[in-house]
Amino acid sequence: MAAEMADQPAVLHRLLEHRGEVAARVRGLLPDPLVGITLVARGSSDNAAVFGRYILEMATRRPTGLTAPSIHTLYRVPVDMRGYLTVGISQSGRTPEIVTVLGRVREQGGRTIALVNAASSPLGEVADLTIELAAGEERAVPATKTVTATLVALAMVAAGAGDVAWSDAELTALPEQVADLLADGAGPESVAVALDGADRLLVTGRGLHLVAAMETALKVRETSGVMAEGISPADLRHGPIAAVGPGFPVLAFGGGGTPDPDSGELARLLDERGAHVMEVSAGAGAVCSLPARVPEPLLPPLEVVRGQQIAAAIARLRGLDPDAPPGLSKVTLTH
Repeated sequence: MAAEMADQPAVLHRLLEHRGEVAARVRGLLPDPLVGITLVARGSSDNAAVFGRYILEMATRRPTGLTAPSIHTLYRVPVDMRGYLTVGISQSGRTPEIVTVLGRVREQGGRTIALVNAASSPLGEVADLTIELAAGEERAVPATKTVTATLVALAMVAAGAGDVAWSDAELTALPEQVADLLADGAGPESVAVALDGADRLLVTGRGLHLVAAMETALKVRETSGVMAEGISPADLRHGPIAAVGPGFPVLAFGGGGTPDPDSGELARLLDERGAHVMEVSAGAGAVCSLPARVPEPLLPPLEVVRGQQIAAAIARLRGLDPDAPPGLSKVTLTH
C-alpha cells in the first residue's frame, strides 16, 4: 500500500499528459443535445463517482446522478438512455455488473465512457470511449493510486464536457502537491495516535468533499477494522448525531472551502457534545494540512491522499497489515 501510494505523483503526471486528447474525445462523444449524465461503479470507484457527480453537473449544467445497477442487472427494466452520457468506473474493468450496465446503456441509446486501469478489459471493450488510467498493477487490496487517478480522470472528462472552475496550470500542479503531502506524514500519524483504541469513527465532508469522507472511511474500515462511516454534515445532523457523545472521534474534511453554514452549525453541536473533532483542510488549526489556494474542485484528490495516509498510519500503529485485510480480495465479482 505504501509503495502504491508513493507511485501517485508519477501516475497522475503521466495521466495528465493526455488531458488535451481526452477533452477532445469527450467533446466529440457528447450527445446533442446532452440531456444528462449518469455514473455507475462499486466500492472505491463508487466513491469516486460521487465526486464525478458534482464536477460533471457543475461543468455541464445538466442533471447528473448515480445509476442503480440493479435496475439493469436484477430487474432488467429497459431505460431510454437517448441523450445521456454514462460513465462506468472500475479499476479492474472486470466487475460483471458494471460491464453489463454499460453495455445495456449503450444498447438503449446512450453514449458511454469507461474509466479503467487497463484498456484491454471487459469494461473497456463495451464502451464508446475508454480512458485508461495506466496506474500500473495495484497489489494491495485497498485501492490508492487508481482512486486518485480516477478522480483526476473525472476532472479531465469534466473539462471536455463543459466549463470548469480551474485553470490548466492548477490541474497540472496536482502531482507535485500530492508528492508534498506524501512527504509530510506528521499530521496523519497524529490522527492515528488520537484514534488509538477507538473502534468507531465518523468522517464528514459536504459537497465536493463528500468523496474524501466516504473514501477515507472505507480505507479505515478496510485496513484496520474500525467501524468508520463517511457522511455529510447535513445528514449527520438529521439523526445520526444522537450517537455522538464525549470523546467520540470525528474527522472533518472541507474547512477553508466554500462557506457552509451547516458545517459551522455541526461544529457547534459537536463541541457541545464533547466530540473529538480533527480537521483536514487548508485552514488554520487543521490537524492534517492541505495546500493553500487550490481551487475547491481540485481539493478532493489531495484530501483522499490524506485519508490514505491516515488509514495506513492507523493500521501500522495497531500492528495490522493494510495490504491484505482478512476476508477481502482485490476484485469483487458482483453481478
